[in-house]
Amino acid sequence: MDLKNLDVLHDWDKWKAALSKAINLGENMGMSDQTIDTIAYNIGSFLSAIVDPENREERLLHELWKVGSKEDRKILAKLIVKLIKNEALE
Repeated sequence: MDLKNLDVLHDWDKWKAALSKAINLGENMGMSDQTIDTIAYNIGSFLSAIVDPENREERLLHELWKVGSKEDRKILAKLIVKLIKNEALE
């Protein structure tokens, strides 16, 4: 998979919009908040391992992910999900 050609990874707002769609899809399928948070953590681990940050927001998340413990990373993933959900309500 060539992740460098995924336009959504280059633009912070597009990335958040894609996450919002994924979260909504999960909720519509009946996934619990805990399941969504776990998936967010797994995606964060995957992206951190293979994707170079494309913008300052992604760079910050990448740096936080690198220095955090597993628990810190779970909290960061949960906070990102919460951010996306709150922005969808605005």
